[in-house]
Amino acid sequence: MNKKFDYNKALERLEKIAAQVEDPATPLDDIAGLVKESRGLVESCREYLRGVRENIENQ
Repeated sequence: MNKKFDYNKALERLEKIAAQVEDPATPLDDIAGLVKESRGLVESCREYLRGVRENIENQ
C-alpha cells in the first residue's frame, strides 16, 4: 500500500457502512459487499493501532 493509511477516514467510512447496512432500503446483495469492505477496514485499523501502540511502548 503506497498511500498513507488515514485512521479517521477509515472510521468515517465504517460509520457510513453501518448506516447503509442498517437501512432497510439497502439491497441484501449490497450488504454482503459492504460487510466485506468493513472487514478490511477494521483489519487496517487494528494494524494501525498495533503500530501506534508499539511506537509508544518503544519510546
